[in-house]
Amino acid sequence: MSRLPTRITRLAPSPTGALHLGNARTFLINWAMARQQGWRILLRVEDLDGPRIKPQAAQQAVDILRWLGVDWDEGPVYQSHDLEPYRQAMESLHSRGLVYPCRCSRREIELAQSAPHGDEHELRYPGTCRADSASQAAWSMTKIEARGAGPAWRVRIPDEPVAFCDAVHGEQVFNVQQQVGDFVVATRNGLPAYQLAVVVDDARQGVTDVVRGDDLLASTARQIWLYRMLRLGEPPRYTHLPLVLGLDGRRLAKRHGDTRLTAYQARGVSAERIVGLIAYWSGVQPRREPMSAEAFAQAFALDRLPRRPITFTPEDEAWLVQ
Repeated sequence: MSRLPTRITRLAPSPTGALHLGNARTFLINWAMARQQGWRILLRVEDLDGPRIKPQAAQQAVDILRWLGVDWDEGPVYQSHDLEPYRQAMESLHSRGLVYPCRCSRREIELAQSAPHGDEHELRYPGTCRADSASQAAWSMTKIEARGAGPAWRVRIPDEPVAFCDAVHGEQVFNVQQQVGDFVVATRNGLPAYQLAVVVDDARQGVTDVVRGDDLLASTARQIWLYRMLRLGEPPRYTHLPLVLGLDGRRLAKRHGDTRLTAYQARGVSAERIVGLIAYWSGVQPRREPMSAEAFAQAFALDRLPRRPITFTPEDEAWLVQ
């Protein structure tokens, strides 16, 4: 009897800042699903975001996950340690005329807008540089010391819908061209952009299951396009979790106070108290009570997870630090 192929997920912290309660919830649920279902877990540090990377943040993320009770089977691996796979992906796209250089500034893109953009962080690119279809400028992923010295590179996205099924949100359809247009796959610094890097890594590392916040739900269609363009086979299964928000309805951030896990740790809050609050938010227990990560993994059920965003309240904060 042939064995079923091993399913693999990844925990993928980005060292652009310290992990907060919302990050902890996503990682803990991802880990619990993996341990329940026998998936292998890869810890991948996504450290390609240049000047936004904070010194020591990567090691801090590794340490705080261990403190919570989260473990993994492989890693940590660091994206920045090997750029060759991304270079090969860009060469493949470039050789087939699927990418083009773009020197448009954000201000120029804002001035060209004729409709609302995809979300609060992104503008729809109107295709200004795409018109130069004859452009086959040389592309190189050499490190550029002068930030912004080169052009960004965008991928030519067809004006067609992409459909996929999400384990939480069900059937989804996005037209990437209408949503954000041709998006960036390599930055002005000569580094791979997030959308390209995550696809290349998920494919080469055998990732079959992606669990992440639903702020990235719309990005899934972009990543599916790149899977197709790079001929990487079937994309992973996706599970997008509702976010933890502040009282103002915006994603958890500094404006909502210090919700960093290291800050709670320094104040003497136990990992079991953090896990207990996450368990309360996740439909695992009916009230706020301390819980171990192991107990959370045994009790978590995706079908009991609230489908609406979670609001971090003053009562939550008071219970954590009492």
